[in-house]
Amino acid sequence: MTTSQRPDGSGLRARDLGIPLPGETGRFNAITDVPGLEVGYVTLVEGERVRTGVTGILPRGREGVGVPVAAAVHSFNGNGELTGRSWIDESGSFSMPIGITNSHAIGAVHSGIDAWVAEHRPEVAAQWMLPVVGETWDGYLNDINGQHVRAEHAAAALDAATGGPIAEGCVGGGTGMNCYGFKGGSGTASRLVRHGSTTYTVGAFIQANFGGRAELMLGGMTLGRDSAAPNPMDDTDWFALDATRSRSGAGSAIVVIATDAPLLPGQCAALARRGPLGLGRSGTAGSHFSGDIMLAFSTANAGGLTSRIPAGPATDADYESLTFVPWGHLDPVYTAVVQAVDEAVWNALVAADDMTGRDGHFSPALPHDEIRAAVKRLAR
Repeated sequence: MTTSQRPDGSGLRARDLGIPLPGETGRFNAITDVPGLEVGYVTLVEGERVRTGVTGILPRGREGVGVPVAAAVHSFNGNGELTGRSWIDESGSFSMPIGITNSHAIGAVHSGIDAWVAEHRPEVAAQWMLPVVGETWDGYLNDINGQHVRAEHAAAALDAATGGPIAEGCVGGGTGMNCYGFKGGSGTASRLVRHGSTTYTVGAFIQANFGGRAELMLGGMTLGRDSAAPNPMDDTDWFALDATRSRSGAGSAIVVIATDAPLLPGQCAALARRGPLGLGRSGTAGSHFSGDIMLAFSTANAGGLTSRIPAGPATDADYESLTFVPWGHLDPVYTAVVQAVDEAVWNALVAADDMTGRDGHFSPALPHDEIRAAVKRLAR
């Protein structure tokens, strides 16, 4: 039997099962180790058909809404959606909250973030708002066309956002998601990096809904292929299955990479490009039917990269400057990204519980005893 809790009731994580994961973590081993960043959830589990939710991320906390962060997006595979990307590509920044949900709830979450900002930061909403909303498909377990996620759920997720330790697994936007043919969901991790006398944090958050069962690897061992757990999402006889089942490897991943290290937008792009390396460590080759999108941003240089409508003509004082880590010193940050994304995937898998959803569709959790056995074999 799989249990996803420690004896104290807190969520079980990859390191609790002995999975060897390199690197020095932050205090909570979470994206919320990045100072000021907050995460909140709304989880919707109702009756037999609703298995979905919303994750809200405030890069600079409530008071930082409207203050740009240097940012970039990388599409590992583009069968998915992340709103606001054209502005991020244009300006190298964004200044709104982030929402993550299911594929058919992007509009509701976008509207909910707009309404939340208008209520809490009306001076920001007075010009224009471009929330960043990402999605992955939860239609195997969830009645995805039922419009169960509403605008007020997005607002509630932002209201619930906090720093510190955060829940993982079947929570928020990850509630109805699957990963490597097992129950997936929300996962997070962090790493510390040093530049001279200063220590910076790199945090990752994933809504994990990608990968086929046969792909899952642990230390070179075929953990997924050798699992005794049932695999109702197996596509061996795909054309004989009903079209509402999930094809193996399909689904998507939204990866959010955050750091307080000072970076240029182009350097954020370099971080985002390392995100898929973190996904690949657990085995995925990337499916055509999976939208795997990476968003990376730096919370340093507050007050830079502004894009407000000017109140008057330009003056000699109207310049902005950015401090940034030299390109030649970014390798430790790249390593931190890969390690944190990899661990976030494993945390999502370990924390998730068995789930039965609409039409009796079942998604089994990755058996913890199989992980422990694999870890023992690795140690020989």
